[in-house]
Amino acid sequence: MSHPTVFDQATAIIENAWARPIEELETIAVQRPALDPLLRSAMHIRSALVVSSNAVVVHQDRLNAMTRPGQVPAFYDLERITRSAVDLRVAQAESHARLQAIGHIIDAREAALPTDRAPAIRLAQAAVARSVQAPRPPGQPPDQTAIPAAASQPAATSSPHR
Repeated sequence: MSHPTVFDQATAIIENAWARPIEELETIAVQRPALDPLLRSAMHIRSALVVSSNAVVVHQDRLNAMTRPGQVPAFYDLERITRSAVDLRVAQAESHARLQAIGHIIDAREAALPTDRAPAIRLAQAAVARSVQAPRPPGQPPDQTAIPAAASQPAATSSPHR
């Protein structure tokens, strides 16, 4: 049984997050990009994932061909084997980074989805209302507005009194 590729994992994650088949999501991302910019970003990363996933397969096949059982690599093949192994690791790291980026986009989408925000909105409005109100001087009735501090204090004279 083969393991799902990173591309297949990304497709499943995107389908699960948006609860639609990938073909439908592709058309939405292309035809109406302003409708869901996070979907468009996830689909762009998924399309870039095709390249790195194909590179992983190519490097794996190359390594398998150079290191078949019963075959002893020639001395000059050791550099090619090492280079292919490094290229494979780089392609795998790119694939996993792109998969992780899709995961971050989905996390951001879930955080941005509206939930029961009514209590949070009321709390924010109350905090704004409290911060806008000017403090009243002691003894001033609550129905009167506060007098600005500059207007309530007498002006200081510029010459000293003797």
